[in-house]
Amino acid sequence: MSLKDRLKAEIAQSGPIGVDAFMARCLHDPADGYYATRPAIGEVGDFITAPMVSQMFGELIGLWLAQAWADAGGPPRALLVEGGPGDGTLMSDILRAARLAPGFLEACELWLVETSPPLRARQAERLAAAKPRWAALLAELPTDAPLFFIANELLDCLPARQFQHTEQGWAERVVGLGPDGELSFGLRPAAGCFPAAPPAAVIERSAAQTAFVAELASRIVDQGGAALLIDYGGVEAEPGDTLQALLGHQRVDPLTTAGQADLTVQVDFSAVLDAARSAGAQAAVTTQGAFLRRLGIEARAERLIAAQPSRAATIARQLERLMAPDQMGELFKVAAIWAGEPPTGFDAR
Repeated sequence: MSLKDRLKAEIAQSGPIGVDAFMARCLHDPADGYYATRPAIGEVGDFITAPMVSQMFGELIGLWLAQAWADAGGPPRALLVEGGPGDGTLMSDILRAARLAPGFLEACELWLVETSPPLRARQAERLAAAKPRWAALLAELPTDAPLFFIANELLDCLPARQFQHTEQGWAERVVGLGPDGELSFGLRPAAGCFPAAPPAAVIERSAAQTAFVAELASRIVDQGGAALLIDYGGVEAEPGDTLQALLGHQRVDPLTTAGQADLTVQVDFSAVLDAARSAGAQAAVTTQGAFLRRLGIEARAERLIAAQPSRAATIARQLERLMAPDQMGELFKVAAIWAGEPPTGFDAR
């Protein structure tokens, strides 16, 4: 029985479920969840991420992490951690660039926070020489060394609840069964305080995102280190239904493709910063374009073009994809979390 049919049977028996529960099942159901069974990343998959656009992305992040380690005094033992490492492309580029920083890789234990068995297998193959260790949760990471953490497009996969403004007040958006017996969105009464909003407005709240960030920030306060969280979303919370399902690089109906497509929601970076600061850390956010520019991506592109003139047009297109306001440059944000002096590219806020 497919995940969709199992969900229909469970809802018929027990009632509608929240959008957050629906996301969690679609992504992580052991038998049919997208990440548990069939993640497809890349040009021939369902979606592409910035590390796959260009090696420049991961190289600059590798140098940022190495500089953060150096700014922390170059501790002789440190944890280099990636959350949601995908197929290992980003960490592969990070490790290659980080070789330029004397002592950094020798000091680091490489940890990958990953729950997907198929992706763990790809990571093991790509990163075999680096001898990574895996954890399913932040709680499984060691606590006795500074933590230098990177996650690209991880927060958007963490479940969120949705609430809709109606004439009777706020209601929670749920997944139930329509008159035809198929999965359908509906509403149920919701208690709580919500901001003023126009009729039919939808707001999203992700306890999973803020809990993850709070735990990460608390570790950085206790252990030292720094973190980068890169994802798509807004600096300020705005109403809107951002739930989307991607299959073959196309948006599809999340209800008819349960377990077959990647599900995401945009990240509320104001909530991310609040969660980090409430845990005692410092935090700031900027756009991906501004961050990469501060790290010198344009100079890096020029060097690559000088070394490979035949790839000049390709490298220029890659740079535009990462940086242009109408592509990844403005939609994607970079949040940093730290304790002590602000890291490269950020000011104390």
